[in-house]
Amino acid sequence: MTALLLDIGNSRIKWGLLDDGSIRKTGHISQERIREQGLQVLTGKLPRQVDEVFVSNVAGTSFATRLSGVVGMHCDCDVRFARSQKEGWGVRNSYSQPRRMGVDRWVAMVGAWAEVEAACLVIDIGTALTLDAIDSGGTHLGGQIIPGSAIMTSALSDATSDIPNVRPQPAGKGASMEMFGRSTAAAVREGVQNAIVGAVDRAFRTLQSDGCEPTAVLTGGDASRILEALATTPLHRPHLVLQGLAHMLDSNQ
Repeated sequence: MTALLLDIGNSRIKWGLLDDGSIRKTGHISQERIREQGLQVLTGKLPRQVDEVFVSNVAGTSFATRLSGVVGMHCDCDVRFARSQKEGWGVRNSYSQPRRMGVDRWVAMVGAWAEVEAACLVIDIGTALTLDAIDSGGTHLGGQIIPGSAIMTSALSDATSDIPNVRPQPAGKGASMEMFGRSTAAAVREGVQNAIVGAVDRAFRTLQSDGCEPTAVLTGGDASRILEALATTPLHRPHLVLQGLAHMLDSNQ
């Protein structure tokens, strides 16, 4: 069986082809390009010969409806959407209303647990920073949702008269993080990045103080910006949501 896996985020769409248990032919495209050029710019990059399409979508029901029609026609097969659940694939959701949890968080937890099968802190750094803690028995202890770097910088610019909307440096350039910036732009950039690192490190230390020794599993479009700055060495899994989708299909639960 081959399956097209889609991770529909607020800023980017990622995809991969699940073939014989392995994910290959991965790629991504920005939501901005989709808005400008339509879903055809996405389907032009996707394979046609697949048995099914399995999707994690946080871009809303209207987008899901459009995607289902266009991609379903492109691949000539059904398009299925993952849903957050109370329990499944070894993980127990702490939410009293599980469907209110963003499905990307749920699928990422499933993917992380499938790999480590031990206590872990799932860290997704994208439009938002999300942190989800899982204990050694697979129980979700709860999470945090924090504005991502672009939202933080735009909020500063919107709420003040003299602070510009600072664009982040490209990943891999100027990778070493400073504590103090020597210009307003640098001060904003370093402050935002250090705020994210501080939130992750504090969450990790809190779990340790509670007697848990978690594995940090890091994903998201901005993950590489803080990879070397964290107090712990995480497992960097850029396609964690795709891994979770693949595990759900392979397990056939």
